[in-house]
Order: sequence, then C-alpha cells, then structure tokens
Amino acid sequence: MNVLASNGIDLCYETFGNADDPALLLVMGLGEQLIAWPDGFCAALAARGFHVIRFDNRDVGRSTWLDDLGVPDLAALFGGDLSSVRYQLADMVADTAGLIEGLRLGRAHVVGVSMGGMIAQQLAVDRPELVASLASIMSTTGDRTVGQASLENPGALVPPPGADRDTAIAADVALYRLIGSPGFEASDEELARNAAAKVDRGYHPAGTVRQLAAIAAAPDRTAGLRALTVPTVVIHGEADRLIDPSGGRATADAVPGAELVLIPGMGHDLPEGVWAPIIDAISANAARA
Repeated sequence: MNVLASNGIDLCYETFGNADDPALLLVMGLGEQLIAWPDGFCAALAARGFHVIRFDNRDVGRSTWLDDLGVPDLAALFGGDLSSVRYQLADMVADTAGLIEGLRLGRAHVVGVSMGGMIAQQLAVDRPELVASLASIMSTTGDRTVGQASLENPGALVPPPGADRDTAIAADVALYRLIGSPGFEASDEELARNAAAKVDRGYHPAGTVRQLAAIAAAPDRTAGLRALTVPTVVIHGEADRLIDPSGGRATADAVPGAELVLIPGMGHDLPEGVWAPIIDAISANAARA
C-alpha cells in the first residue's frame, strides 16, 4: 500500500505488474475500497501487459476521510433537495486526475465501475490528455431517464452507521445478495469473507453517504460524452438491478465509436465468472489506443 497527496487529500493506492508497462487505472464504485477489485482480476490484467493501479477514492478505506464536512440529509437528498451535498463528483474526478499526474503515468487506460465509471467518463471529458482508453462498467450517463435502479429498498446501499462488526458484515452480505450476479451466484462464505475484509480494513458509512450525495448532484454527462474521441468500451451486466442496462446502452450510444458488451447473468458485481470477457474487452479496447 502507498499514499499519494492529490487535490488536497491523501489517496491510498496499490499496484500490480511491471511499472514499465502501460498504466491501467481502476476506479471503484460507491462506498467500495480498492480491495473490491479482486486480486485475481488485477493480476490477470497485469498478465496482459498492464501496470495496474487500484486506489481508494476519497472518504473510503485508507484514503482521507472527510468527516469534518458532516453527513448529508438522505431524506432530503432522495426528495430532490441537494443543499446538503458536501462535495461534487467533479472533486473525485480531480482526485483521480491528480493521482495520474502525481504517479507520472502519462496517459492511462482508465477503467471504472458504477460510480467509478461516472468518474472515468467525466475524467475523459475534462482531461482527455490523461486518458488513453476508457472502459465504463455497470455505469450510466447521469441522464435520469436511464440506468435507474429496480431495487425496492435503495436504502440498502447505505451501510448502517455505528454498527458492530457482525451487523456491518451481515448488511454487506445482504446488499450483495440483492445486487449480485444471479448467473454467477457467490456462496454465503465468500460473501461473508469479502464483507469482513472490507469492514476490518476501513468501515466508514458516512463516507458512503457523502459519495452518494455527490452522485445525486452530478449533471448529465451525455453532451460531453458525445465529444469524446478516446477508444471506449462499455460493459454491463444484463441482470444488473442497481444500474439498469439502459444506462450502459445510453453510454455506448453517446460515445462515438464505442463498443457495447452485455454479459448475460451478470449483476452489479465482479464475480470470477465474468472476469474473462471483461478483461478481453478492456485489453482489446486498449489496443485500439
């Protein structure tokens, strides 16, 4: 684990592979830490000839926690009142740009999932000189008419504040039972093991709420995506209940020349059964650069 100062905060990051290989930056989603990119997935990308970097976004894991900003009002947020938003998605884009610059990666292949896909998209729009290729996975454009969740209880996305270890683990297991891949279902033991690793490394519900608020306040990126010239692949699970596949289709439709890869049975996670097609798509797209 390493720490780099970026955009006024510290970002914790980890690398795989040879530093002389082309850089591939992995950007994680809402409330998730860098370990949500599975070790085997990162190692497989490194074996394809990439220098892989994964990192904790602000407010999660071992990057800077911004608790001094306070916690957004979730009820108001879901009602459309954005006055309690504490920072913007644009701030997280600036964090990511600062990491690329601080590590002297030059132009990196950027891969983002969910919220990380939103960050990666906006980074490609705002700072195209930093992005060699773009892979947007299980994400959407910010257009509220697409990509909407089909969950009965969206509050399940927010980990319970002040929970003891067992309660926090159980909540994470329940969440991934809800949004995970029905075609690649994980065992209870695997889900509990993954949840325990996250809780023990850096359980921080307030950060998840602030990130959720940033997503809610983010503008529609469609117009910016239409101006992209960077090679782009959009990957989405056909069984995603958190971000409907219409979000992926809209992203691919917006970016000129983008390839759309839909994976049957895949939900809103990265089970080992979907690694091969995702890594193949990322590698092929990077080769276009």
